[in-house]
Amino acid sequence: MTSPLSPDLRRRLVRAVEAGSSAREAARRFEVSASAAIKLMQRVRQTGSAAPARIGGYRKPLLDGHEALLRELTSAKRSITLAELRDTLRQRGIEVGSLSTIWATLRRLGLSHKKTRPAKLADLVR
Repeated sequence: MTSPLSPDLRRRLVRAVEAGSSAREAARRFEVSASAAIKLMQRVRQTGSAAPARIGGYRKPLLDGHEALLRELTSAKRSITLAELRDTLRQRGIEVGSLSTIWATLRRLGLSHKKTRPAKLADLVR
């Protein structure tokens, strides 16, 4: 992932363009990509600031609002597997894409679940 240009370099680029240089000329002079200089100047014109925009952001958990149900399911059956949790959620109309989504939510809530092996596999291991 790239990082934003330093505030000092941003100020120098803006000053160079405001002094009459084109964005591409300023980019060559300060050894940055032309697109970085052009986008910086677009940002300055739109917002009046050379400060970088936020990178990334907060993403609401997919199972947000279903914490009580997950607590209920894991306490009702201590040996419940992630696959069983997914199936139960689907039966209740809650679509979950992957088991890791359920796992991450359980971890965030401090809940645990059992990982049980299928009976046939457990017999083979012994």
